[in-house]
Amino acid sequence: MQIPFKYVTSFVLSAAFASVVMIAGCSARVSTGYRLHDGYYNDDHVWDNNEVVFYGRWEDETHRRHEDFRHRNADEQREYWKWRHDHH
Repeated sequence: MQIPFKYVTSFVLSAAFASVVMIAGCSARVSTGYRLHDGYYNDDHVWDNNEVVFYGRWEDETHRRHEDFRHRNADEQREYWKWRHDHH
């Protein structure tokens, strides 16, 4: 039994379009972090899962209680960015 060529072509094109949509959806999820400006070093950082790990490490090493970074005062934020630039 032979499968008609038009059905094979339709399936291949549908799969190609579906894969593009899936890949675009994945790339959108990767960049879900928000940007923060580090005024001390005058650069920007993307606050993503990687940065959350470093921030938690900073809180542990400096014996601070957990608090959202955006709610910390300017001096503590500056201390974090200084620590962060020293701990790539």
